[in-house]
Amino acid sequence: MGVAVKLFYQSMGVARRSESGPYARALAKVLNDAAAPGTEIGVFGLSPGRALADQYRYLEHLDTGEILDNGLRAEKEGYDAFLIGNVFEPGLHELREVLNIPVLGLLESSVHLACLMAPNFSVVNVNPKFVRRVTENVARTGLSSRMVSIDRMAVEGGRAVDGAFEDPAICADIVQRFAEAARVGIAKGAETVFPAGGIVMTALAHAGVHAVDGVPIVNGLIALLKTAEMAVQIRQLTGGFTSKRTMYAPPTGKLLADIRAVYGDRVYPGAV
Repeated sequence: MGVAVKLFYQSMGVARRSESGPYARALAKVLNDAAAPGTEIGVFGLSPGRALADQYRYLEHLDTGEILDNGLRAEKEGYDAFLIGNVFEPGLHELREVLNIPVLGLLESSVHLACLMAPNFSVVNVNPKFVRRVTENVARTGLSSRMVSIDRMAVEGGRAVDGAFEDPAICADIVQRFAEAARVGIAKGAETVFPAGGIVMTALAHAGVHAVDGVPIVNGLIALLKTAEMAVQIRQLTGGFTSKRTMYAPPTGKLLADIRAVYGDRVYPGAV
């Protein structure tokens, strides 16, 4: 039997580290272990020197162009969906406009799954600079009223977390720090929690931790993967997924011809 679902997973954390390093291997294992039979996942970073500090909006803007190019590449190479494995979800709406395949984001998938699992949720944050961005992205989902809190997890930085994939003591420390922050949100009434960071999601899954004091953790990696599998299968069943009515409608006719004359024929594949 051939591959039923082929997914392109765009990682910023892998871009900052290595596509063959401990984090990349752990991330790929989590995704592959969670995938349904017949699902193939390619995990990709960006060019060397990219995704250095994506919490800064200017730097994210510089990196987004390559993410858009990767989305176009993914559709051309036959991938069934493009997954943005970053809570800031750079290029999410732009790619939904330009691509025909489903485009899914890490935070959006986490928030929607959290709201299916419980009446509310709290977010465990790893960087103070993330707070405003996470708040904005939750608001874009229309589910801000379901968010109880964003609580800080004390970490020394991403590099400090990297060791979790090779040293069980570091992994146990990350789990403990996450649990301490999660309990703050749980004490405020949260009935599910999730970390705002792919590397912490990976560390929790690597450790096999999926709940804190009986409260389920929404692991965004699994949420994103399963949402993508569902989106691809819906498209296979119905012939479509992303609405192209207004917000994500591509240009057509003469305007499309003028755009392609400037930007090249590869933009807006399938548009007429």
